[in-house]
Amino acid sequence: MDDLISGLGEAARMLLGGDPDVWPVILLSLRVSLTATLVALLLGVPAGVALALSTFRGRPLAIGAVYAGMGLPPVVAGLVVSLFLWRSGPFGAAGLLYTPTAMIVAQAVIATPVVAGLTLTAVGALDPRYRLQLLSLGAGRLQTTWWLLREARMPLIAAVVAGFGAVISEVGAAMMVGGNIKGETRVLTTATVLEVGRGHFATAFALSFVLLGLTYLVTVALALLQRQQPARS
Repeated sequence: MDDLISGLGEAARMLLGGDPDVWPVILLSLRVSLTATLVALLLGVPAGVALALSTFRGRPLAIGAVYAGMGLPPVVAGLVVSLFLWRSGPFGAAGLLYTPTAMIVAQAVIATPVVAGLTLTAVGALDPRYRLQLLSLGAGRLQTTWWLLREARMPLIAAVVAGFGAVISEVGAAMMVGGNIKGETRVLTTATVLEVGRGHFATAFALSFVLLGLTYLVTVALALLQRQQPARS
């Protein structure tokens, strides 16, 4: 309990005092996780929409793969990305291992199935008559997809939050592909693990509180977007 209380005070000191060792970690955590979430949106939303609206022979297998990917262990994602980026791997010559770019790739691998699965569920849950109505009014494929996404925008916002939450809080893949290098690849989760290993529990609690604060801010942003949703007729 003393460590918990000390952690609260330490978190306040770090944030308000402009701790030079903590703010770079916070900013890198945000940069890596937000970029990975954006990549997951660019890949996952089109994939989810395509699976929801199209029919083809392997569709059940593809949907099963997406849902299975939603539960992909971060360490497995980190291992796969490490194999590709290792010096003897297909992309080893790029020298991306133990860089923020490698962490973004690994986190995008984790978040993309989450975004794709939730998009698939959101679009698939829409009334089929809505799509038929759009087509009957002469809307093209892209226009129809756009209006369907607008109709399902609130579940899609939840998909954004879920994708971001999946990557901002993970530690296994970040450690494997980033290496937890001070000033280069150290993020809040890996820094917390490091402080626990050193026995600095107050500092570890402080970093955890900062991480929870970032998650809370995203949740507040979601709530504000929900309040701004126009009333439906």
